[in-house]
Amino acid sequence: MINDLQPPTIIKQSLKDHVVDPRDNMVIECEAKGTPYPIFSWRRNGKYFNVARDPQASMRRRSGTLDIYAWADPEAYEGEYQCVATNEYGTAYSNKINLRMSRAPLWPREVLEPVTVSVGLPLVLDCSPPPGPPKPETYWMSKFMLPIKQDRRVSMGVNGDLYFSNVYVNDSTDYCCNARFPYKNIIQQKMPITVRVLTTRMVSEAAPTFLSPAGRSSSQTVLQGEELLLECIAAGVPTPVITWTKDGEELDTTNMKVKNYNKLLQIPKATLEDSGEYTCTATNKIGYLEHTITVRIKAAPFWLEKPSNLVLAPEENARLVCRSDGIPRPSIRWFINGDTIEDATPVPNREVSGDTITFRSVTVANTGVYQCNASNQYGYLFANAYINVLHAMPRILRPRTDLVKVIEGRRAWLDCRYFGSPVPDLRWSKSGLGNLEGNRFKVHSNGTLQIRGARMDDQGTYECIVSNVAGRDENKVKLEVKESTKILKRPDNMRVLRGTDVRLECKAQHDPTVAVTTTWLKNKQFLIIGWRLSLDESTLVITNVNRGDEGNYTCIIKTELDKNTASARLVVMDRPDPPTNLQLSDPFERSVRLTWTPGDSNHSPIKEYLVQYDDDDWLPFKWRNLSTYPGNLNSVILQLSPFIIYEFRVIAINDIGMSKPSRSSANFQTGGAPPDAIPKNIQGVGTWRNNMMISWEALNNREWNGPHLKYLVWWKRKESREEWKNATTWWCKYYIYDTDTFTPYEIKVQAVNDFGMGPESPVIIGYSGEDPPSAPRSFRIQQRHLDTIWVDWDTPAEPNGIVTGYILKYQTVNATQGEELRVEEFPPNTTSFAVRRYDRYTRYRFTIAAQTRIGVGEWYTEESPHYTTEGITLQVNHSTQLQAIKHPHISYAREQVDLSTQGWVIGVMCAVALFVLILLVVCFIKRSRGGKYPVRDKKEVTLEPVDDKDQEGSFDYREEETKVGRGQTTVDTMMKRTDSDDSLVDYGDGQEIEFNEDGSFIGQYTGHKERDDRDTEFSESRSQEAHSPMAHSPMSPIYSFA
Repeated sequence: MINDLQPPTIIKQSLKDHVVDPRDNMVIECEAKGTPYPIFSWRRNGKYFNVARDPQASMRRRSGTLDIYAWADPEAYEGEYQCVATNEYGTAYSNKINLRMSRAPLWPREVLEPVTVSVGLPLVLDCSPPPGPPKPETYWMSKFMLPIKQDRRVSMGVNGDLYFSNVYVNDSTDYCCNARFPYKNIIQQKMPITVRVLTTRMVSEAAPTFLSPAGRSSSQTVLQGEELLLECIAAGVPTPVITWTKDGEELDTTNMKVKNYNKLLQIPKATLEDSGEYTCTATNKIGYLEHTITVRIKAAPFWLEKPSNLVLAPEENARLVCRSDGIPRPSIRWFINGDTIEDATPVPNREVSGDTITFRSVTVANTGVYQCNASNQYGYLFANAYINVLHAMPRILRPRTDLVKVIEGRRAWLDCRYFGSPVPDLRWSKSGLGNLEGNRFKVHSNGTLQIRGARMDDQGTYECIVSNVAGRDENKVKLEVKESTKILKRPDNMRVLRGTDVRLECKAQHDPTVAVTTTWLKNKQFLIIGWRLSLDESTLVITNVNRGDEGNYTCIIKTELDKNTASARLVVMDRPDPPTNLQLSDPFERSVRLTWTPGDSNHSPIKEYLVQYDDDDWLPFKWRNLSTYPGNLNSVILQLSPFIIYEFRVIAINDIGMSKPSRSSANFQTGGAPPDAIPKNIQGVGTWRNNMMISWEALNNREWNGPHLKYLVWWKRKESREEWKNATTWWCKYYIYDTDTFTPYEIKVQAVNDFGMGPESPVIIGYSGEDPPSAPRSFRIQQRHLDTIWVDWDTPAEPNGIVTGYILKYQTVNATQGEELRVEEFPPNTTSFAVRRYDRYTRYRFTIAAQTRIGVGEWYTEESPHYTTEGITLQVNHSTQLQAIKHPHISYAREQVDLSTQGWVIGVMCAVALFVLILLVVCFIKRSRGGKYPVRDKKEVTLEPVDDKDQEGSFDYREEETKVGRGQTTVDTMMKRTDSDDSLVDYGDGQEIEFNEDGSFIGQYTGHKERDDRDTEFSESRSQEAHSPMAHSPMSPIYSFA
């Protein structure tokens, strides 16, 4: 406090427009200060209000606040109130406070007639809510208590009315206007309005007309700082579109909001710049219409300079200024202690000039409270300011400062606030020496000493002295100069991956005599150290960085005197956010366009998008990859399969990784089409000897392309001229019956649905069922050595399938009881077997059969012949006929015999010579008769002794022997059979001789044939020798020799 005596000052008061709820205690605030403490009173409607005599009103203790308990007739207390605070040095007045009761009056219970309107015409439903105060909030509801949906066609105006630009048939219903009063939180409802829409006329297009405001132009006045609302609602068919311009130019919406489908402009706080001509244009395809609203901004008075309290010493000069402005310019009136200054006692040293009162050489008579009132037609300003003239000795005011610390190079302020009347003289000195003024030192009028650019040598004790004729006062202040705080290592801007650790360094240098603290800010908010955030001295450590840690970090190094800051930005790179708002468009049979809104890339550019799909209703959420697309796309065409219900989602990918999947799109079903896929793994396999099962892999659901998938099966015998046969089935196999055994078939399969047939599969070869095979062909028993019997055979003539192997059983012919029957099994590529004999006289009985996967076929049994010591080879055929050829150069006898001394050899040679002679004679006779062989003979008897030749050089004479046995042998035939004698003699050389088809040997042209792994030796079969008719035939020696 400057002095113990002070005029009153209003420090708290209610608003000028004060609305209260009469059900509660009504409070009008008024607080003031002054010395002595002021006394309060109230004026109501310009007259004194005796609070003490009113049983429903009271003032609070040591306060002017008025409490009104309106138990009865609260409306009687509505009016204009003004608080008066008075003490012996003056009187202060509050603003004039207009007290009003909040009201929620009911709408009259009137019966509203139905509103009838033709379809397409405009309609306005009146609301006219109760006025309040305060103004209620209005809204419209249907008879089902649902809010009326508003759009470009239907909207509620600022006045609460409901506007229809044109009426639809479905607008026929009941409409209720509701008003909500915020003070009482009460909702009042108007009686429903029934709307009936007539459809007796055709809806015709109409040009725009304005429903609100009416006409082509209007004006609106608003006070500066208040809300400005400009509204344009138009009728027409089609519904018009509203656009705005200001002063002929495009509207700048920076400080305004466009609402209600462009029908409403809202300026929260109007300024002088908002005045002008606003033009709204209603447009549809029929035409357009304009309405111009002229906006005028007015202003209630506002302060430019408000009068302030003055404490003066006698003989001082002073001014009170009450400067304000407004539109129109306000008028100024002055009051002293609540009375007009014109009615106050004139004072020679006081002069009023408009908004200023000038005082010259003030005296105690000038003490008082002066009021300033600035008003125009839109409002007023009211202010109190006192002048207190005192006569007192100088004194330095509290609080007194004893120590001041300052950073080197900065300004130092040494306070010495003082008071005295008359105004005392002020002097500053350092350590009691001199008067500090000038250069870097400046003394302000309030007594403060300013030192610019403090230095270390400025430290010391400074003395402030004030004095006047009434006395003297002084105060000492110590100044300390400290080093400034400097940041040596600033944090660096960083880009890091999520999950890593970060260190933001901040190292500083400071004066050692002052305490220092380090704090960190993130986005201008103080960081709470703990959990993942810690301080290592002044370095901030963040572990396991996440995206929430991204931001601007500021290091603050602070002492009691100064502080220094350094900032850095931390950017956390992470996987992108998932895309949002998936939309499907442009549907086709095999494609659809997918569009999405990209998510945040999180500081790592999106490289690509992965589109996934789910098309399995039985196993939901089984997502599969469809395709990837470049990261700069957000709308792609997806290539799909027909007749499938799809659901899509998108994943964004950057260098860090993949985002979470987006929310799935809506379901989309492609159109149907014939199948594209070809059945796979087609097979034709017989399950019985006279059938064939055709099987294939079923198409999966994604390959159906349409409903009711079936399979069309085609077949025919291979390399036949028969037509293709076909059948349709739902299954993945089809059986063909009455087929030949193990017959190849050409097979193909194609898929069929309701939209058509798919492509045919490639033709594959299948086989009908197998059966046990016939016996192996050409079973041969040979002796290649005296102690070894060699058997071989050919594949069966009728395999009836794929031969899987052979079974050979054998044992000695005269097997003793209990001798084991030996069984050998061979793979299909083995057709020979060697048996070691115990001696040269041992004979074996062989039984052989081939087998397929169906079973073992026919058995063939044969016994080995009795072999002599000569090198004889017998070939045993299934026909049991024997052929034998003696090789004079081949012998496996263990005892050497001189053939030239054998009598039977000499006899045979003579017989041969005689036979050759007879042939020569017969040929001579034939030539003498014509020299031609009869054609008939050539046809009757085959001249070729061998039709089938095995791989080892053995001969099969079964066919020739059969023919010879059934017909007469001609001489020509005999001669043919002897043509090969020279080859046996000249080219034998102990090697097997290979013959061509006409019986001649190939050796004379090709040289000797190398011995095969299985050398063919001549053998004889004793078992067939006894039963063959050729054994007793006269031609037998000839054939034997041949």
